[in-house]
Amino acid sequence: MRTNTGNGDRLLRIWVGAVLIGLAATDIIGPWGWIGVLPVLTGFIGWCPAYAALGINTCPAKN
Repeated sequence: MRTNTGNGDRLLRIWVGAVLIGLAATDIIGPWGWIGVLPVLTGFIGWCPAYAALGINTCPAKN
């Protein structure tokens, strides 16, 4: 698996995912907020399956 998300993209994914998980854990937005696990995971591993399917690459390094 090659990295297809840049550092800014990864940080944003982790931040947004963590906020969604926190809101779901405190029952502010309900159980759908647990979807935040997906952006957190893709942020940590640096690879997004949707980006791969669409041919998008925000990583500045040449893979």
